[in-house]
Amino acid sequence: MKVHILDDWFDTLRGLPCFDLLADHEVTVWTDHEPDPAALAARLADAEALVLFRERTKVTRDLLARLPNLRLISQRGVWPHVDVEACTEAGVLLCSNKGADGANYAAAELTFALILAAMRQLPQQMASAKAGRWQMGVGRTLRGRRLGLYGYGRLGRVVADYARAFGMEVVWWASEAGRDRAMAAGEAVAESRATFFADSDVVSLHLRLTPETRGIVTTKDLAAMGPRSVLVNTSRAGLIAPGALLAGLDAGRPGTAAVDVFDSEPLTDPADPLLAHPNLIATPHIGFVTEDEFDKQFADIFAQVNAYAAGAPIHMVNPAAHGR
Repeated sequence: MKVHILDDWFDTLRGLPCFDLLADHEVTVWTDHEPDPAALAARLADAEALVLFRERTKVTRDLLARLPNLRLISQRGVWPHVDVEACTEAGVLLCSNKGADGANYAAAELTFALILAAMRQLPQQMASAKAGRWQMGVGRTLRGRRLGLYGYGRLGRVVADYARAFGMEVVWWASEAGRDRAMAAGEAVAESRATFFADSDVVSLHLRLTPETRGIVTTKDLAAMGPRSVLVNTSRAGLIAPGALLAGLDAGRPGTAAVDVFDSEPLTDPADPLLAHPNLIATPHIGFVTEDEFDKQFADIFAQVNAYAAGAPIHMVNPAAHGR
């Protein structure tokens, strides 16, 4: 099959063991991001299979209409960036291993790195030292402080283990079913949503972005946080209501935000009001960006390509499209 891989910005995949899974295919790797639909369609004119790098490129009805040869889209995780209905109408099968085994340890590690960075003022202290000003302030110890984890899932549980190793108290909030699972596992669940946000020194979001969770963290939630609190988001920007994080930082609640995700990516405007905010610590969506995690994720993605080529597709999101 003619397989096109989008948005491998650092040309990483060709050097990983998983790339050998595509040895029987004609593979084109694109190492830049093409935002223009017409230019992107021209690039992909002969593509029979399209491999997506997370949500870096949106697959719209307009793009699909320009790709008559496309039969398969292979990716991993959820698919808010893919028009599944349009895929089905066009006879394009979407395969995605949403329920992949194991936690994303790379994202969990970055989450805790951001917690440490915010509480110990690491970006500011580094900048001060390099500027010859030495120390710029006084950070805070993690031991004895409360970490609120929103979303009782595999990644959150790994972060909880890290937090306990540092002597933090861990408390959870989640859907009713998630809270029930947490309590059944002997975990501490906040008395209410309001107390969860109000009493946590650090709140970290660990939810999948779905129609039900979009905007689930509201302006009211952020306003309940303390003026010295930290909000960490390595999941998806869309979990926070539009404009709420910037408004919260302007109001001083939370006192600091440490985020790896933004509403528009890649975000390359240094004057963007959120990115430029003095109380924001930012990384450029690198939660899953490690060689180890890439090899794990793309082994699944490439296996889906091979399964389709063999006539036995797996992890089908829209099986009605198969064979149309």
